[in-house]
This record gives sequence, structure tokens and C-alpha cells, in this order.
Amino acid sequence: MLTSGVGFFFNNVVMPKPVLNFMLIGMAFSAAFSNMITEKRLEQIMQAFNPFLGIAMILVILNLGAPLDYHLIMGAGMFTAIYIAARALGKYFGAYFGASITKSPQTVKKYLGFTLLPHSGVSLVFTGIAVSVLSGPAPECAQIIQGTIAAAAVINEIIAVIAAKKGFEWAGEFGNGAAAVRAPEEGICHE
Repeated sequence: MLTSGVGFFFNNVVMPKPVLNFMLIGMAFSAAFSNMITEKRLEQIMQAFNPFLGIAMILVILNLGAPLDYHLIMGAGMFTAIYIAARALGKYFGAYFGASITKSPQTVKKYLGFTLLPHSGVSLVFTGIAVSVLSGPAPECAQIIQGTIAAAAVINEIIAVIAAKKGFEWAGEFGNGAAAVRAPEEGICHE
């Protein structure tokens, strides 16, 4: 609440016009706060906060999807194909390049990009921001963006999830987390 209050103050009193993004202010506060407390305390806070977070995420996704005109999905064809292809290539080759310069194992180089393909709610949030900004000066662009991202989200949640699962399988990562049991007194892992 204090962070939001500071944001409102700067947006309405200090700045000539509102320019601050409250989602980014909240993310910055969360990152700083989580790095200032111990891991044990952070875990306690998250356990208490997770039910509220789940409800908040549902409300955000419903709010973004409620005004969506699903007829826009059909009209976004070529834009959607270009967006999905560019995003997939960027994710795959970006992960490959990052893994190469950090000298990560071959499995990371080859398969990390596949695991990054599924869409997240973040793109929907930024779509909502872009549409609200463009709806006044360029409503036709706002409709194209909304239709493109909505169609890509639907397609990616089918295809990209399968690709991500395959990436984990090909990397040999399925089952590794469940098999390793931490022995706290020894500080080592046993299979």
C-alpha cells in the first residue's frame, strides 16, 4: 500500500502527467523486499499470501479476457503466425546463445528454448496495457494487437506446452526432482 501511495503521489503531484506503471512499481518492490528478508521468512509470507495471489491472478486474467472480442482472433491470421514464429525463434536462439556464452551443458543449449515457449499471463497483461494506450490514438492497431496476442495465447497453450514437455523429456529432466531426496544432516543428495 505504501508503494502504491508513493506511486500515486508521484503520478498526480510530482509528474506533469501520469506516466508510472503500477505493475512495474509492484514488481520492483517485491524484488527488493524478497531480497531483504531471509528465505525462511519469505517462505512463511508466501504460504500465507498464496491464496490471495491465486485469486488476484484469476481476477487479472478474467479482466483481460472479458473485453476481448473473440472475432478478432480469426482476423489476426498473418500477424499471429509472424508473432508466434518470431517469438519461438527468439526464445530458442536466445536461450541457445545464452547457454553457449555461459558454457552450459549441451542439454541446456539444445532444449532450454523449448521449455520457454508457453505463453504467460505477463504477455496478456502487457497486451492490456498496450491496448489501453492505443485505443484512443490508434484503435485499429489496438484491435490487431489484441487479436494477435489472444490468438497466439490460444495456439501457444496447445502447441508450446507440448513442445516444452518434449524439451524436458529430451533433456532427461522428468523425474529428476522427485528422485533426489535431500539429507539435511549430511547436506548431500541421494537418488
